[in-house]
Amino acid sequence: MDKNEPLELNRESLFQLSQTQLVDMVIEQAKFIQELKKAVIELEVEVQRLKVSKDLDSKTSSKPPSGDILKKPEKKEDNSGSDPEAPKRKPGGQPGHTGKTRKGFGRVDRFEILRPEFCDYCGTTGFIREPIKVEMQQVAQLVERPIEVVEYHRHTCICSNCGHKQAAEWSSDIVPGQDIGIKLQAFLGWINNYGHLPYEKQQELLWELGKIKIGVGTLVTTNQRIDDAVSKSVDDLKDWIQNNQPNIHSDETPWIVKGVKEWLWIFANTDFALFHAADTRSRASRVK
Repeated sequence: MDKNEPLELNRESLFQLSQTQLVDMVIEQAKFIQELKKAVIELEVEVQRLKVSKDLDSKTSSKPPSGDILKKPEKKEDNSGSDPEAPKRKPGGQPGHTGKTRKGFGRVDRFEILRPEFCDYCGTTGFIREPIKVEMQQVAQLVERPIEVVEYHRHTCICSNCGHKQAAEWSSDIVPGQDIGIKLQAFLGWINNYGHLPYEKQQELLWELGKIKIGVGTLVTTNQRIDDAVSKSVDDLKDWIQNNQPNIHSDETPWIVKGVKEWLWIFANTDFALFHAADTRSRASRVK
């Protein structure tokens, strides 16, 4: 019999063992049983933790909203009292519901009067000037060229009283030396940083909206100007949060930058929201 083979436990083989061998065997089995009990307890704790974690979301724990999952209801709605042949409820506004958009947009940029051009009954084109009925409908339209190109001519003139040469002030809608106006720069900053629209897509959008060609270099420089313009306000907000706000909510989420995993932090309460990019999720580097 090979010594490495396990001993077959039966009454005959056990009677052949000495008292010392039997005691060692019992002690070894007792140790093994304790280890199994410990492993079972750890597994039960882990199963309970997973059950609790599965029920937690961003509203009941510190988990980020991105970790929430769509849960299906455990019980189906009781439709026993409803008519099985009744049509199903469609998405959107229901019959009789007062729509919000139908109340108007708060402004009218242009009026367009629509009058009949010819009579369907007799074919003539003459109509009495005063209408007998007027129907109104406000519609938000995309105009042909929402972007206009303005060429400013800045005049320098001689004062007729003292002879002083006086130059006109540039329009407040532009930055001297820059090809893109203030409002269009703000729009590009919004679609770039909030809408996450790539520079190449911004070029296509500007062409579709105004038939203007703007290079990627100009778009990058424009975004850098916006960043420089707001950087002091962002730094002031960081200092104000650290020194004057003892109670704020903070959270982080992974943020891929050029293939490298970084972290995007948010610090907020009911009055503000500050986003901060960091190369670590450590709390020690939160707002610096």
